Amino acid sequence: MAFSALELHPTLLRGVEDLGFVRPTPIQSHTIPHALEGRDLLACAATGSGKTAAFILPILHHLMDRSRGTTRALVLAPTRELALQIRDDFIGLARHTKLSAAAVHGGVAMGPQERAFRKGADVIIATPGRLLDHFQYGYAALSGLEYLVLDEADRMLDMGFLPDIRRILRHVPSPKQTFFFSATMPPSIEALTRQILRDPAKIALQRRAAPAEGVKQAVYPVPTSLKGALLVELLNNGHVDDALVFTRTKHRANRLATLLNRKGIKTERIHGNRSQAQRTKVLAGFKAGEFRVLVATDIAARGIDVEALGHVVNFDVPAVPDDYIHRVGRTARAELTGEAFTLVAPEDEGDLKRIERALGSRIPRVRLEDFAYDATPDAPLEVPRGQRIAAIRARKAEDRARAAAKAARKATESGGGSEKTSSRPRRRRYGRRPSR
Repeated sequence: MAFSALELHPTLLRGVEDLGFVRPTPIQSHTIPHALEGRDLLACAATGSGKTAAFILPILHHLMDRSRGTTRALVLAPTRELALQIRDDFIGLARHTKLSAAAVHGGVAMGPQERAFRKGADVIIATPGRLLDHFQYGYAALSGLEYLVLDEADRMLDMGFLPDIRRILRHVPSPKQTFFFSATMPPSIEALTRQILRDPAKIALQRRAAPAEGVKQAVYPVPTSLKGALLVELLNNGHVDDALVFTRTKHRANRLATLLNRKGIKTERIHGNRSQAQRTKVLAGFKAGEFRVLVATDIAARGIDVEALGHVVNFDVPAVPDDYIHRVGRTARAELTGEAFTLVAPEDEGDLKRIERALGSRIPRVRLEDFAYDATPDAPLEVPRGQRIAAIRARKAEDRARAAAKAARKATESGGGSEKTSSRPRRRRYGRRPSR
């Protein structure tokens, strides 16, 4: 099927053609006809399957010949990066129209976002927390809202946004159409859909949560202390070219990036402690090929959409199977191919088994030839949590002991202060000599 068969506005088809899209992906061909008919959507498909265009195109089609000056569509996304990615996709698809879009998210000043509300950007793409910040003011009423999208709804619920979403739904008028997109469909998501969707068209392209078909998966068993060395070897011997590497914590992301740069592998990192300006610059640099490796935590990586990304590496095994699916979905996007490698230490086997049960299959194990699995362990990237807590408690105890000793010295000095003062010889005061 060609895009022209979807009966989209001809102006939109020009934008689609300019972007090099030849035919719609399965999620697009299944959802767009229902959306053009005016039905609500409940769509479940793998990350990287083309969900963004599946809701952007019908919304643009409906807005093409409508009056402007008020916001007609609202898209909710879990992270800043995803909100910015959706905005960029909107700009690309709407390039031959006069429709506008604005991203509303934290980490930046609210002033430009306020102006977008006041001018009535046709589409606003927002993270829940920052949107609620704007809802405190009258300019963000969204009284003309007609289309509402919840994108990556499962991730929003995982991140604790359900109360915020309910507050947003109470604030905005009931839309004409609601589009609900999610990579997985746990019971909590299904319960929410029953509350906000009206007789939706249901598109479930997969019964079981799974990465896109083009992802080749492999597990590399390795001791935790040698994960860094193994990753360096994979990068240096041609097994991995460019890679998005996931770590469990922000601290580990920093330490791993430092290690890779020290080994001559140009690397940057992205996580919640970096400013929005830093995150935007790093992501743009990675897309432009300025460095080979981007180390990221799960939350910060949501919305990272790099065309033809070759590899995703799970440096740390995710504890939740859905996180694994979202991670590896950063490669093999838009029906391309890619590889996902997971470095698994003995203590990670439990998490790996849960992932494999969710996938319904065993991921192949790979042993890297000529790698020194019996080498001297590297210094750990991160001190174990128990040791960190013990060290913090020890420092606090030392601080309390020093404070107590200082207080005792002051008390002793003040107790004997009057005697010392009285025993001191009186200082002779010298005035100015009288002039003669």
